[in-house]
Order: sequence, then C-alpha cells, then structure tokens
Amino acid sequence: MQKIDLIATAAFGLESIVANELKVLGYENLKVENGRVDFMADLSAITRCNLWLRSADRVLIKVGEFQALSFAELFEQTKALPWADWLPENAEFPVEGKSVRSKLFSVPDCQAIVKKAIVEKMKIRYPRRWFEENGPKYKIQVALLNDRVTLTIDTSGAGLHKRGYRKLSAEAPLKETLAAALISISRWKADRAFIDPCCGSGTIPIEAALIGRNMAPGLGRSFAAENWPQLTSALWQQSRTEAHDSIRHHQPLGIMGYDLNPSVLDLARFHAKQAGLQNLVSFQQRDVRQLGSKYKYGYLITNPPYGERLSELKQAEELYRDMGKAFAKLDTWSFYIICSHPRFEEFFQRKADKKRKLYNGRIQCNYFQFFGPKPDQLQGPFAVSD
Repeated sequence: MQKIDLIATAAFGLESIVANELKVLGYENLKVENGRVDFMADLSAITRCNLWLRSADRVLIKVGEFQALSFAELFEQTKALPWADWLPENAEFPVEGKSVRSKLFSVPDCQAIVKKAIVEKMKIRYPRRWFEENGPKYKIQVALLNDRVTLTIDTSGAGLHKRGYRKLSAEAPLKETLAAALISISRWKADRAFIDPCCGSGTIPIEAALIGRNMAPGLGRSFAAENWPQLTSALWQQSRTEAHDSIRHHQPLGIMGYDLNPSVLDLARFHAKQAGLQNLVSFQQRDVRQLGSKYKYGYLITNPPYGERLSELKQAEELYRDMGKAFAKLDTWSFYIICSHPRFEEFFQRKADKKRKLYNGRIQCNYFQFFGPKPDQLQGPFAVSD
C-alpha cells in the first residue's frame, strides 16, 4: 500500500509522549519537532492513529512543505501539489491559516491564495469553472513558520481530546489528551492502585481506566476522514475491530477519584458511565486531609486547583500544605502533581525527584514527580498495608 506523509500534532512538551504512542502502534522513522511528530505510513494509519492516539491533538496529512517569500511563490508551489489525489470533485475544503515569524504575515491573504491555487489545480483534473463544495469535508491548513510553509489536510475533525464521554463540563476541565499524557509519563501500570484526590469531573481516573483496560480512546466518536472516499468503511471497520479485540476485559483495576464537591462527582460518575467504565472507577466525596488507602503501593496523579485568581491563591496554598501532610502518610506511594504555582514544593514541603514543564491550555505548569519504592516482589503490587 502506498506510503503517505502524516503529522500527529501535540501540545508543547508532549511530543515525545506522542512519538512513543506511535512506536507502540508500530510506526518507525519518526521525526519529532515542536508541536508535531512527522512519519510515513499507509492509509490504515489514518484510521488506527485517530482511534488509538491518547495524547495527540490531531492527525494530519502533509500535502506539501516548501519555502515561500512572496505570494506568487505561495500560489505556484501550492498549485504544484497533487490536490486532486485527495479532494474529490464535490469536496468542501475550507482553508485555515497561521503565520509565525514569516514575511507572509497576513493570514487572510495566505488563506485566499492557497484556496485559489487549489481551485486552479482542481480545474486541471475536473474541467469545470465552479466547484459546489457540497461533499465530504477536507479542512486544509496553511501554516507558515520562519517562511517555511506546511500545507495539511485534517483527518480528525474535532480534536482528539474529544473522546465522546465528556458531554458535560466542570469549571477549568483538564483536557483528556493531557490527562492521558500525565499517566503515560508516570509509567503507571494497571496492576497498581491509583488515586486522584482532586478528581473534579473525573478526567484523570477515566483516562487511567481506558489505559488500564487497553481501550482505544477514539472508539466512542467519529472522524472527518470517515466520509472520505479514499478511506473505505471496511478499512475503518477493520481498525475498530482490532481496537475492540485489544480490550483487556478482565483486567482488574483499583482506580479511585476523590473530591469535596458533590456536584462535580456527579459529573464524574456520568462521564464514567458515558465511557462504559462506571463499574471500574470509584468516585467518593472526601477531603484531601482524609486521604488514605488500604493498598501498600500505588500511584497518586492529580491536577489540584492552581489559585490563578488572586482571591483563590491563599486557599490553593493551604491545600498544597494539606496535601503534603496527607500524602506523607502514603510513604510507599508515588505522587505526580501538575501545578502552575512556582512555590508548590515549598508549600508541599518536599522537593520533587523530577520536574517536567508542561502546558495546561495556555497555563505554564510543572509536573512534579515524587517516586516511591518499588513494590516487594513477594507481596505484589496490590499488597494491603499492615
């Protein structure tokens, strides 16, 4: 099957996580750049990557990449690309754009020129003066960075963080893609106990359950490329069947989510039910100061309030103090906490073993990692404390 150029986009700091997910799927010769991972694969990669990638934002087809310093160069080099190989005669193809540190800085002009160039190229394949654009949607992006133009077609449609289970939203929700990445970075395994003591609407515990049962995160949604003639329904069905067959239905899980707010816990239970995980994640109303577990070993991964508003800052700092005292009682557990407060470790009263810069939306954060001891091999990871 013919190879095509693909790009899996990613939030800053998550590129290596996405690259590892692609390796697990069997794709090689990856090129990791800021905000993206480039690779070559056959058409089936579009279906498999959309279904399976947990931390990527989108899966794009790279139609072309070139340098352009003038609108004339942009037009001619765009027109030279094989657009008719992808776009059918009735394709709807809106053009979006962005420009960073480039001579061609007017995004509306770049969009208009790319659109016109594609139309002119399409006229060579389809001899007509007007294209109705009443067929499947192929969203095209022209991205300029340092005068380098990348032209892509979006295969995903809605961003990959939209799994389909989060129909309702709490205040300041964590994106599903970032939640999955936090778990991947921790290297948590399904045979370890798992707690999120500030679980909110349940995103981190739900993503952990999906990972623990090896459930493809995209199984509950549809994608833009499902309507394309190049990707048959049989190809999509084959990838979905593969994903269903890969689920570890009998994998036991010990995943718990705690929060003080009963309303957001109702949301968390609703989201778990939407994801088909209502019997796999336990949500309970509990103060951080009451934290405890019967399990001797485990992982605690959480996204506590940041106190971004000045009126909430003192409250957040007091929470970090309470977390430090409560977590200390779980002295054989590992803790992973994403937080934007620059003095988090001071309030938590413990220096992180490792920190990683990540972005929660546009908020720069640190992912504080505190490593616990390895489980006793004789007792096993689900050992109960004395």
